[in-house]
Amino acid sequence: MIFEHIEKIQIISIIGSLAFLVMIARLIKNSMLKEAYSILWLIFAAVFLVFSCWKDGLDYFAAMVGIYYPPAMLFLILIIALILVLVQFSVIISSQSDKIRALTQELALLRNEFRNSKKDTGKS
Repeated sequence: MIFEHIEKIQIISIIGSLAFLVMIARLIKNSMLKEAYSILWLIFAAVFLVFSCWKDGLDYFAAMVGIYYPPAMLFLILIIALILVLVQFSVIISSQSDKIRALTQELALLRNEFRNSKKDTGKS
């Protein structure tokens, strides 16, 4: 068989990484996730796919960073990914909050202007 030298856990991780990539792609295709917000998800899904396929790569990078238990490197990558996604969401939320505040103020001014014009036409 062609996959004799691949361990079961490696096959499961490859399938899981591919499924995650397909899920992100479908969310983008169905306009449920904007492309700008999906970049980090795609990058980290690709990183996990690479490490799923290239088992020695995880050992290599773990040794390079000084981590003695290579699977702990996956947790480090996962934590970094989550922190980056949370920072990205915080930036988006801050931007949206500013836009909502500006729109609310503009709406209040327009309502006030509309009421004033209504009063002026009622007096004429």
